[in-house]
Amino acid sequence: MSLLHDKLAKIIPPLREETRNLVKANASLVISEVTVAQAFGGMRGVKGLVCDTSLVEPDKGLIIRGYPILDIQDRLPEDIFWLLVAGELPTEEESADLRKDLAERKGVPQYVWDVLHAMPEDSHPMCMFDTAILAMERESEFRRRYSEGMKKTEYWEPMLEDSLNLIAKLPEIAAGVYRIRYKKGDRNASNPGLDMGADYVAMLGIGDRTGEFANLMRLYLTLHSDHEGGNVSANTCHTVGSALSDAYYAVSAGLNGLAGPLHGLANQECLKFVLSLQEKFGGVPSDEALKEFAWETLNSGQVIPGYGHAVLRVPDPRYVAFREFGLRVCGDDPVFQIVDKLFNVVPGVLKEHGKAKNPWPNVDAGSGSLLYHFGLREFDYYTVLFSVSRALGMLSQLIVNRALGTAITRPKSVTTDWVKAQTEKAQAGA
Repeated sequence: MSLLHDKLAKIIPPLREETRNLVKANASLVISEVTVAQAFGGMRGVKGLVCDTSLVEPDKGLIIRGYPILDIQDRLPEDIFWLLVAGELPTEEESADLRKDLAERKGVPQYVWDVLHAMPEDSHPMCMFDTAILAMERESEFRRRYSEGMKKTEYWEPMLEDSLNLIAKLPEIAAGVYRIRYKKGDRNASNPGLDMGADYVAMLGIGDRTGEFANLMRLYLTLHSDHEGGNVSANTCHTVGSALSDAYYAVSAGLNGLAGPLHGLANQECLKFVLSLQEKFGGVPSDEALKEFAWETLNSGQVIPGYGHAVLRVPDPRYVAFREFGLRVCGDDPVFQIVDKLFNVVPGVLKEHGKAKNPWPNVDAGSGSLLYHFGLREFDYYTVLFSVSRALGMLSQLIVNRALGTAITRPKSVTTDWVKAQTEKAQAGA
């Protein structure tokens, strides 16, 4: 057994007991209420899920297991997965053991490549990526063990196995999708001696003379790994997994949600906006020209991509991390310079404009420009990168939920007529 398995075997029993006692003692305690606006508005802000892997605080940003994301931005993605699952950062020995375990699990079955090569040449890379994950469902240890019969208290163990197998293979699948879809030549073999981020970059085959692209990939995978449990991809994965569907079914479903324009496409839309500015001004605009353009954009009823966030009321710490990386590595890149100028100009305009609750940039405002700098310029592929990272969070939540015996997700729905009746009662009693 791996050190991660041994760690979880020790911490899960007391966590189960704590959860049972918490529910038993406070079963009827009200922790949220739902307004008509929330019921019709996608349940935004309704407290109806428990997710211990991460939290997004309006005035602090992403916090993973108690660690502000900027405090752990330099850790390997593998370490972040350990943290998400076990609740603490791994020791050097534990980190090395996890990387060794993942290295031994690398290697995508040939039938997966056969499926991908059989797809239409113009298939979307996200469709290819999700299809590959779903095609591998036959490998599920959870499904095999469940069919054979196992105790509920053991569900987390094969879910951990499925999760580790997926994490080990996802970068290879993602890189293979890139090379197949964009006709980049033969696939590059995975290198068991490299960490997740470095191996991914090497398999993409774009070239990384300085090693900074690998550094960016490590940072990217860490920053996007988890973002609470209510976003579309995490919530979808959780719901599917709550039916005891295995990790392959659940993660594929979650990533199908990530592929939607309102969820996972934001960074490429932000980059397109930046490139349009470069074309409009024939290079890097002055601060004054950019300020004037921002006002024109807002006054015409449009938004400035990458600015504003549904939860945050401060600059997204993940954006801060990407900006610091860009200033260090590619401060003379004109595309990144426009991104940085937007950061210096747009918040002030939005504050003066007065309609934006949060005038600060979110993570998507800067990440695309860095990928573009290193030569990854196929915009439709960017969501696949996001998926490899976000799978770390989704899988960690699946493991934790199976360990705690989380119930199947089944909220109650009501009809519009029911809502009308309730509003009429409320008005009559007013």
